[in-house]
Amino acid sequence: MEITWYGLSCFRLREKGTTVICDPFDKKATGLSMPRVKADIVTISHDRPGHNAVSAVTGEPKVFSGPGDYEVGGVLISGLTTFHKADAGEIPERNVVYFFDFDGFTVGHLGDLGQIPQQRQVEELGEIDVLLVPVSGHNTLDASHMTEVISMLEPRIVIPMHYLHAGLGNAIGETLEPVDRFLKELGVGEPEVTSSLKVTKGQLPEETQVILLEPSIS
Repeated sequence: MEITWYGLSCFRLREKGTTVICDPFDKKATGLSMPRVKADIVTISHDRPGHNAVSAVTGEPKVFSGPGDYEVGGVLISGLTTFHKADAGEIPERNVVYFFDFDGFTVGHLGDLGQIPQQRQVEELGEIDVLLVPVSGHNTLDASHMTEVISMLEPRIVIPMHYLHAGLGNAIGETLEPVDRFLKELGVGEPEVTSSLKVTKGQLPEETQVILLEPSIS
């Protein structure tokens, strides 16, 4: 499994010739220039400009933007309905979290998760190998509640996303926090930092490990 982060909540997952792009963005919304990438599958967690730029992806991908169970090229996809974090008096916006089963290797992308999922939603997911987790605490859960979600899912590897990082435009950057608070909440002093993650099932750590990816942006 190869996992590349393009910034914000956008990842490329690649395994055995199948490529998934999660939450593609456009430059106008984010200030980031996303590389032109070809994919077989695109998933959209919620319909906002920083997460739904399907036109930025080349090829003829199957696009999923709602809950359900799907299969493309041998990849099993489960989309679960959750919600954005809402201010007082607002109706929470739908957020779809996706779990991808690549022949027994499972990656979860939580989108802009703003509420703790119900236990029944995660009971049938089985073992989660890698979990992509929003950590900014603005439209998402704060650090302490996100650690609760991690405890529910018990992934082997956690990769933070959707936090303040280099290259983001001022408009969106001002709404995000750095990753530090999340790392402190988990008691992680010096996480492993890498440009991309290449890992097999047999290489997974026995206990949950946090890995920071450097955004691969142009």
